[in-house]
Amino acid sequence: MDKTFGKTKIPDKVDFTFHVKPIISDRCFKCHGPDKNAIEAGLSLNTAEDAYKALGDKKDHFAIVPGDIESSELIKRIYSKDPNVLMPPPESNLELTDYEKKILTKWIEDGAEYKEHWAFIAPNKPTLPKVENSSWGANEIDTFILAKLSENGLSPSEPARKEKLLRRLSFDLTGLPPSIEELEQFKNDASPKAFEKMIDHYLGSKDYAEHMAAEWMDIARYADTHGYQDDFERIMWPWRDWVIHAFDKNMPYDRFVTYQLAGDLLPNATKEQILATGFNRNHKITYEGGVIPEEYRVEYVEDRTITFGTAFLGLTLECARCHDHKYDPISQQDHFELFSFFNNINEKGLISNQTETPEPYMIISEKEQQGVYDFINFQKSEKKEIPLMVMKEMEESRPTFILNRGAYDQPSQQVYPNTPESLLPFSEALPKNRLGLTKWLFHKDNPLTARVAVNRLWQRMFGSGLVSTSFDFGNQGALPTHPELLDFLALKLQDEGWDLKKMLKYMALSATYQQSTKMSEEGLQQDPENKWLAHAPRLRLPAETIRDQALHLSGLLSKEIGGPSVKPYQPEGIWEETTGGGGGTTATYVQGKGADLYRKSLYTFWKRTVPPPSMMTFDASSRDLCSVQRQQTNTPLQALVLLNDPQLIEAARVMAYNEILVNQNDINKQIATLFQKATSRLPEADEITMLQDYYDQTLLKIKSQEINADEYLSIGAFRTEEQIPKEEWAALALTAHTILNLDETITRG
Repeated sequence: MDKTFGKTKIPDKVDFTFHVKPIISDRCFKCHGPDKNAIEAGLSLNTAEDAYKALGDKKDHFAIVPGDIESSELIKRIYSKDPNVLMPPPESNLELTDYEKKILTKWIEDGAEYKEHWAFIAPNKPTLPKVENSSWGANEIDTFILAKLSENGLSPSEPARKEKLLRRLSFDLTGLPPSIEELEQFKNDASPKAFEKMIDHYLGSKDYAEHMAAEWMDIARYADTHGYQDDFERIMWPWRDWVIHAFDKNMPYDRFVTYQLAGDLLPNATKEQILATGFNRNHKITYEGGVIPEEYRVEYVEDRTITFGTAFLGLTLECARCHDHKYDPISQQDHFELFSFFNNINEKGLISNQTETPEPYMIISEKEQQGVYDFINFQKSEKKEIPLMVMKEMEESRPTFILNRGAYDQPSQQVYPNTPESLLPFSEALPKNRLGLTKWLFHKDNPLTARVAVNRLWQRMFGSGLVSTSFDFGNQGALPTHPELLDFLALKLQDEGWDLKKMLKYMALSATYQQSTKMSEEGLQQDPENKWLAHAPRLRLPAETIRDQALHLSGLLSKEIGGPSVKPYQPEGIWEETTGGGGGTTATYVQGKGADLYRKSLYTFWKRTVPPPSMMTFDASSRDLCSVQRQQTNTPLQALVLLNDPQLIEAARVMAYNEILVNQNDINKQIATLFQKATSRLPEADEITMLQDYYDQTLLKIKSQEINADEYLSIGAFRTEEQIPKEEWAALALTAHTILNLDETITRG
């Protein structure tokens, strides 16, 4: 319960980490002034030791006296009217709000207890909060959410309409919209388990596995080329096929990560486990003559280290490469001790021949597909054997040194594999290699691994993590909006065997997830960012999903799984303009044919120096580095892609073609069906009228040759088998294209 301090409500218990530290971190508290009692310049309030010590020469004068606000100079100064005394000083252009002043006052009154940063303390199972409206909610998630809503004077919104809810679920779990048949089945199922059955249906699909893999490609910085100037092609798609396989089999997260970080070090490691370690080799590799090989080899090890920190710990380890971390308790020595885990493979910094596969690697072959590699799709591979980059430890360990200022040629003190003491000491019982590091990562007392993992799942289902900075759980990252819920879910994930499908189902079954997107006036005023989740978020679809949805709605989408990456439509000349001069298969873009044009975006060939332009416009990751959170922008270029991308134009004309064949001479039915497929709901009467008017006006423009039907219908490789009136077809195609451009179509609400 909140208490009133003056006229401002503040929490009953003021915690340093969650309430006080943000105020201290965001304000300047280095006090100065001409008066004789001025606090010594340079005073830090970030540690208890500094905050409690006597000020200047006065042994009875303190900035903070725990439990005694009258004797605490800090309180006097934050309320002072004297500009020479006031904290923060006026010249800093910073000030405290009334609420923040009362938080600091209450904290000192409570004893001014300092705590370690929340993320570095192992989660403890929280007590479920008591709520007044106990009738609302389906599981413990809702109890935590409702308590926070009540605390902020808000209430949950009404449940979403069934068709909207199924659309949300389908996109979140499969990356595709629900079919009309699935919508009808769900709407007509009145059983209490109706939604749960649909959750299980989607979680059991291959689409789920591919959709999860698409996100993992960002985290693993997967690409089909090596990067840098020449950017030659590499063969890593069999590793991508393994990721799809792992998600399809619902491999527990701890095993999924262990295979990728250290599969080669497992006892009697299988070829599958070794293949999985390709995760560590997805970084860029240079072929450029004239570079210093050792400089780039160090960069590759750095990439693996930073990826480990970002993907699994939610920490910015790169900040400790040149010096001790400025904000988190990670020293430069800690950085290079972690670096040493990844520094023991026999790799070159420079590859001189574009046909050479960087060592270490393993040979995979089509002959071994049955049984050993049955998850790899060799069907369209031109080569039935190009080695795949993996991890393999050197027999004699390479020494690792702290690099002065992070420079490859300035080694200083030698270090050995170890982990930051501030997180969890590295047990002497663990092997000092990547396998030991993985065991440390999944130790029950590791404070970060489960939190970081479950936060990304929450981000997938709700648009933003409980920690909004999913890439940074450190002192500079955002505080969790619901810290007790985060810990509850982290421990649940651990206790239930790191089962990702089970956790996603648990989130989807919550009443919080099933709310409508309607925002109340109170919510708009008090929580415009929807941090407390008084309603479901409206989210623009990811880049891959926008394209895949159009292909799916048109029936063009190829459901083939795995295999070599493909090259769908792309603006001409882009690769040629950026070719570094090395030539090879990436010098010129050769567009695919047939079904390859209509594969899911997961399989689109990813050239590091020129990623797929349409997807980049919609905020896809460049894959240069590990990325756990994409940007969310809204730009005119996105509208231009929706209007002009040949993939969407082709999808629209095929959608129209199919409707004309099925619902001949019934334009209302044709438009209504197109609208329902794209938005998962039937159009209102006025919407039908507007679209019908648009169709009629477009048809007139086509007949008057203001619009060239032949030219429009020729876009894309699809060719019809049956002859239909081209004027009506083009008009309906343009109407379908308009529907594909609707905000509702490209949004998951």
